[in-house]
Amino acid sequence: GQVLEASKERPFLSLRLDLAPTLVGEILVEAGHVSPQDAASVRAISVSPVDEHLLDVMVRVARLLDAPDEARVLLPLLTREIIYRLLKGEQGARLRHLAILRGYSPHIARAIERLRHDLDQPLRIEQLARELGMSVSGLQHHFKAVTALSPSQFQKRLRLQEARRLMLGENIDAKVAAYRVGYQDASHFNREYKSLFGVSPMHDVHRLREGAQDPASR
Repeated sequence: GQVLEASKERPFLSLRLDLAPTLVGEILVEAGHVSPQDAASVRAISVSPVDEHLLDVMVRVARLLDAPDEARVLLPLLTREIIYRLLKGEQGARLRHLAILRGYSPHIARAIERLRHDLDQPLRIEQLARELGMSVSGLQHHFKAVTALSPSQFQKRLRLQEARRLMLGENIDAKVAAYRVGYQDASHFNREYKSLFGVSPMHDVHRLREGAQDPASR
């Protein structure tokens, strides 16, 4: 994302809160929200408006930044309220899904870390499953349940995003970027890049650079 407008009078505020699946599961049971979910209908990433109840608790969390002594006592309580509000809102299905999968989440996190680390290497799904103590079918199923992508699709997206970063940040051409993220065929790289981002690599980088320029300098 990109912050388009912020000032001292109207600052841009973002807040990240890591939610433990075990805690989500506890609140699920307490609130009576346990119900089977259709994995195909749950998206890996989604954005939704903040309702007044969730906004209220988030504001209270932000105010604790100036009161560390109070935060030690109140933040755990407010975190539980945030989870409850999320479960009742548009993100409820996603949270329920993650809580149900919590037993496999550490395995999938390790799989994702391996894919990131070995970005330019061929994906050996059998070896990865063996290292995680899972069957190939089990790894495929739970990986897609958590990320909404298969391991091979996830690796491809990682590669293309890294290639985009290299071209934009290090000013290298598409062929070199493709090779550095594991592609041996530049034409194959160009096709997959356009499929994900909608335009060719060089066109995409040019567009991003143009968009990042200060309007006053144009």
